Amino acid sequence: MDRRLFLNQGTRVALTAALLPAVACHATPDKAAADTRAEAAGATGPEKAGDEPFALHEATVADLQERMAKGTETARSLCEKYLARIKALNEAGPMLRAVIEINPDALNLADGLDQARKAGKLRGPLHGIPVLIKDNIDSGDQMMTTAGASALVGHKARQDAFIVQKLRAAGAVLLGKTNLSEWANFRSSHSVSGWSSRGRQSRNPYVLDRNTSGSSSGSGAAVAANLCAMAIGTETDGSVVSPSSVNGLVGLKPTVGLLSRSGIIPISSTQDTAGPMARTVRDAALLLGALAGPDPADPAKLPIPAGPPPDYTVFLKPNALKGQRLGVEKAHLNGPPKVAALLKAAVAALKAQGATIVEVELNKLVNPLGEAEFDVLLYEFKEGVNKYLAGAGATVKNLADVIAYNNAHAAEAMPVFGQETLIRAEATDGLGNAKYKAAVQKTVAGARQAIDGLLKANRLTAIIGVTTGPAWCIDWVNGDYSTGVDFSSPAAMAGYPHLTVPMGQVQGLPVGLSFVGSAYQEGPLLAFGYAYEQATHHRTAPKFLPTVAV
Repeated sequence: MDRRLFLNQGTRVALTAALLPAVACHATPDKAAADTRAEAAGATGPEKAGDEPFALHEATVADLQERMAKGTETARSLCEKYLARIKALNEAGPMLRAVIEINPDALNLADGLDQARKAGKLRGPLHGIPVLIKDNIDSGDQMMTTAGASALVGHKARQDAFIVQKLRAAGAVLLGKTNLSEWANFRSSHSVSGWSSRGRQSRNPYVLDRNTSGSSSGSGAAVAANLCAMAIGTETDGSVVSPSSVNGLVGLKPTVGLLSRSGIIPISSTQDTAGPMARTVRDAALLLGALAGPDPADPAKLPIPAGPPPDYTVFLKPNALKGQRLGVEKAHLNGPPKVAALLKAAVAALKAQGATIVEVELNKLVNPLGEAEFDVLLYEFKEGVNKYLAGAGATVKNLADVIAYNNAHAAEAMPVFGQETLIRAEATDGLGNAKYKAAVQKTVAGARQAIDGLLKANRLTAIIGVTTGPAWCIDWVNGDYSTGVDFSSPAAMAGYPHLTVPMGQVQGLPVGLSFVGSAYQEGPLLAFGYAYEQATHHRTAPKFLPTVAV
């Protein structure tokens, strides 16, 4: 869920964006945490596990497969190394709180995959690769699925989500689940991204007093900090691409319908999708290919192309930008100076690779749709959550039960912010409402017309912009605030693909470059992102700084 929506719906005033990168964050309030002062004391200085280089530091899928093929590593040894790193960094050292639960079956799963490798029964490029998934995705095992909510603690899904079935079939090891903004950041108009009542506050591994963004906050922090090889996030509006951007990652929000939504705690049937989060474009392409495929139980509104999903790695060519025409969001070229400078440098790099760049104003066309989008989400959230909980084994059976639980356990469930958004969603009266139908038509048709119209009128293959500004402070007093730029909503409302790739840093805080295209253009977007990545190599590992360097 995009924090921009909360800013639009809330009443607080955003801080001056131009000042943010140089401002040290204020301490969080005592009442918010049993884990505040001790956590803050432990979260200063460099990575505690950094006395010795991490053996899997920035390792790609290809690196890990090569090691397993040579016998220098096994799936089990990879899991053991990542698990040790999680132990060192998640609840100790910088206390990232990126991982909410470890899979107790992980090592047994790894052993089975190692035996299959010895027997010559490899399942594909992800065989034996440890992967984390977001805690709103069902896994039919010993782990819970809670969306970070204390109201759902104890709930274990009866079966895997469709994409988890695909993940297991591809040979990946389900290492555990990641923390997230509670209810995928659809709980309050004054929310703090990366906070959940079950997992508490996740931290940005680049600068520990900065936010991880929402709602796939734990997935972003975990991949950035090398707690896993790759992870799966989910997005309604910004929740894959924004945490990927502020955590220095490659993140892809696919076309709605390319990946099944079955078995994922929902916000919006119109906009929801899972998506890969990785340290390289190639790894994101591998994970996307493993997860993609039609699911009869998911009535996606965009028709899925016939035939099997493509091998997205075949699109990855260093010269893919040559001869391409790309639009650049004009407003971002005039945004906060340090961020605009990164975008201008990216434009220069794209031109150097043979691309032609044309200025466009996509946000100007889509921003007026924000209020209607929020209405869509309110209506669809109630409908989707009630349906999910009715078929689940949780003690709460519908959204009204969740609200009542939070009220009865306010000290545990709502120490930082309330549940205004849940209450507004509960007040809606069903998807037959004329206001809802009009809002869906307005947002979906408006966003698609805006993107496709600009692509056609300017003969473009994609539109680029700043994914989001540098990470903002973790602020338990005022909640999230804007850092001046955002590019998630056009593709989110349209249901179209959106790729973000590292574009550089502002005083140690990563910023991503977005590539947005029309429906099912994941292959070309990955191609453009790969060519840009190979020409610039902006991904750098985090240093776990206590605050922004000046």
